Amino acid sequence: MSTSTRVGYARVSTREQNPDAQHDALTADGCTKVFTDHASGTLAHRPALDEALGYLRAGDTLVVTKLDRLGRSVKNLKDTAEQLDAAGVGLRAISQGINTTTPGGRLFFHMLAAIAEFEHDLVVERTREGLAAARARGRRGGGVVKMTATKAAQARLMYDAGGHTVAQIAATFGVSRATIYRHLAP
Repeated sequence: MSTSTRVGYARVSTREQNPDAQHDALTADGCTKVFTDHASGTLAHRPALDEALGYLRAGDTLVVTKLDRLGRSVKNLKDTAEQLDAAGVGLRAISQGINTTTPGGRLFFHMLAAIAEFEHDLVVERTREGLAAARARGRRGGGVVKMTATKAAQARLMYDAGGHTVAQIAATFGVSRATIYRHLAP
């Protein structure tokens, strides 16, 4: 007979950040194994998450300290939760008190996701309205393009080659790390 296991997933955005606080919380919550990624949440490729998802079995629970450690966006978080649910795996977010292995926990998770999605839609709608009003007054918004398609392709090559950190790539092109991450995202 199979026993259920709590498996932890931790993520820090950069190599300089330390995942120890997440590890401590996950271990204290009963996780017997913890997978850790050192990557921005905006990047699609998170090898430790992929490994954790492959490790989990029906009846297990994936535990994170906060939901934002797991998902890049509300849609990505919902997709991951649905993938876990289809595999018979629960999801627990310690700090938010979410546990999808219970009916109330599933309801709470879906309510939070729906509220976040609604809030995002409102922001998008207000932004469109503001841009339309500005255009009607003859103003054109937007910032200065910092990375051309050629520079973005060069940054991707440098990142994929593995010889440079994101900070080094950003310094090479005179932009922030966030700009590089934005261009590395799929």
